[in-house]
Amino acid sequence: MSGQISGLSLVRRVQMQTVNIHAAKTHLSRLIDEAAAGQEIVIEEFMAGEEASLFALAAGETSILFGAAQDHKRAFDGDQGPNTGGMGTYSPAPVLTDAVVEAARTRLIQPAFAGIAAEGAPYRGVIYCEMMVTAEGPKLVEFNARFGDPESQVLMLRLESDIVPYLTACASGGLAALPPPVWRPDAAVCVVLAANGYPDAPQAGSEIRGAEADFGPDVVVFHAGTSRRADGALIAAGGRVLNVCALGPTLGEARARAYAAVARIDWPGGFHRTDIALKALQRFASNPAHR
Repeated sequence: MSGQISGLSLVRRVQMQTVNIHAAKTHLSRLIDEAAAGQEIVIEEFMAGEEASLFALAAGETSILFGAAQDHKRAFDGDQGPNTGGMGTYSPAPVLTDAVVEAARTRLIQPAFAGIAAEGAPYRGVIYCEMMVTAEGPKLVEFNARFGDPESQVLMLRLESDIVPYLTACASGGLAALPPPVWRPDAAVCVVLAANGYPDAPQAGSEIRGAEADFGPDVVVFHAGTSRRADGALIAAGGRVLNVCALGPTLGEARARAYAAVARIDWPGGFHRTDIALKALQRFASNPAHR
């Protein structure tokens, strides 16, 4: 049994993820012994599952789903290393089945919009619902009032509808009259190229060659943290620097195109994960639709 135990007060927070119930009880006992008068011990549920992202647009209580993707948060292959803002994404994500998406819509997204409206401040805009897909169904991790990055990169590659009418309807009304957005059947994969030292101390200033080449119609390189040196050279100016994204008729082909483009970029000052979307391909290898 695994769990997460937190010691919480107004001035400090102690947090530890335990590996078994014995370690949890030992840690909890120590926190109780150390707690001062008035402090609280908060026991939080540990959500075991896969993290995924679902997006929705809202205009008051009216809302529509607007795409889904799965992210890779850890810095290194095999989900190792520190947590980051995202090292790569893919869409569609096999873990987000129709049943999971519908459960998230009815249990997480719709109640949130209805509750905000009931408090007299109806929300207009995009909601990024980050959730854990567990054995008991989707559970909320957090809401963000924005398109997620790098999730939005793969979504925009797959979006066939014009996004402007949907955003306009969020701002001025009429969202309920719009049809659901149309998504290309193709899969999309995004590989993040980050500066060495990311996320703790990314090293800026290293030169990047090849990122502005013509990779073909199915590959788009988004610049997230680049700038120009005085001599015109492209250099790193952030943590997550480039998002190399590709479309393909299958997830496997989209992944191959993305990594083929990554291989053409000459940047010794950066690194990337080599296993983006690989877990999905391995898990669903028996289903030709996900190869």
